[in-house]
Amino acid sequence: MDVQTVGQLYQQLNKTNLHILSDVYHQEVIFEDAAHRLEGWPALENYFESLYANVKRCDFEIQDHQQSGDTGFLTWIMCLEHPKLSKGEVIYVNGVSHLKFSQGRVIYHRDYFDLGEMLYENLPLLGSVIKTIKQRLGQ
Repeated sequence: MDVQTVGQLYQQLNKTNLHILSDVYHQEVIFEDAAHRLEGWPALENYFESLYANVKRCDFEIQDHQQSGDTGFLTWIMCLEHPKLSKGEVIYVNGVSHLKFSQGRVIYHRDYFDLGEMLYENLPLLGSVIKTIKQRLGQ
């Protein structure tokens, strides 16, 4: 397995085929993002099941991939449609995944993305406050 293959699988991922991830991840995988740190495939599998159970849509468009040895990176745009965010409209989030492989499977997966872009800016009340702060910082 390599970074390009993982990217292709993520582009196919949806609520009905989460089982394809069991062939991607090592049993001792460590997964981290801006809000979580999970250890082991069972914890990561539960995370994906919960995530996809609560969204209308969560698609990934892979932009680029790089690999050197057992380490690689994917850049992506996530298209997220959640009934409690942004009035149910699609949210686009840019991100990068850092992947490490062991025995042909992903043993380490770290996602880097702006949690504000994904979550805080799309919540009622808090979203307008965050956007105002970001605008003022840009001036």
